[in-house]
Amino acid sequence: MSAKHIPVVWITGASRGIGAAIARSFAAVGSHVVLSGRDAGALRRNASLIRKLGGTASYVPCDVGREKSVSIACNAIRKKLKNIDILVNNAGITYFKSFERTTVKEFDRLVATNLRGVFLCTKSVLPAMLRRRSGVIINIVSVSATTTFKNSAAYSATKAGVLALSRSLRAEVRQKGIRVIDVLPGAVETAMWDNRERKKYHFKMMQPEDVAEIVVSMTRQPDRVLTEEIIIRPLGGDL
Repeated sequence: MSAKHIPVVWITGASRGIGAAIARSFAAVGSHVVLSGRDAGALRRNASLIRKLGGTASYVPCDVGREKSVSIACNAIRKKLKNIDILVNNAGITYFKSFERTTVKEFDRLVATNLRGVFLCTKSVLPAMLRRRSGVIINIVSVSATTTFKNSAAYSATKAGVLALSRSLRAEVRQKGIRVIDVLPGAVETAMWDNRERKKYHFKMMQPEDVAEIVVSMTRQPDRVLTEEIIIRPLGGDL
């Protein structure tokens, strides 16, 4: 990228939590951030805050589990900003339930958002990146993709699927100028946890800004370097 080029960063799941923090961090280093999610009001507020802090931000509502919604969002970004240099697949949901209590509807919703969403968003940006032989795809996975936790079977399955998908994609495109990076955070204090758990484990959890700082740093490495996967855990370990 030339010195004058302002990278365009598309962040899914940017209504709150890790996604919103990643947007603020990329904006702070001079990127144009595009926030996506299903809560248009939250996206608008987050983009407005970034602009008040001196950054450049816009937003496009998107349900990553719906192919048409992803296509509309991606086309809208390209129409306004031409290229998408960095995609951050962050959108994700969970249910802290045992396998026995997890319903088929809940399982399908987890797959649609956590796994299908990564597939659809990546498919939407990859052809243009390949033509330019340049681009970064960052997948916010989870330590649950490789670590066993109770009451997390369905969620862990989707995250393990993302990791497998991402590893294969990286092998396919790394020689074509595309960097695929997987970030596996441990416990982060976000709205994904209920209030009781957040109060109980607050002192042990990482903050969204901790993850955001590391995500941005991996895109600012020399072009000859690729951080393939990085695991981020609280200093005290898993909860």
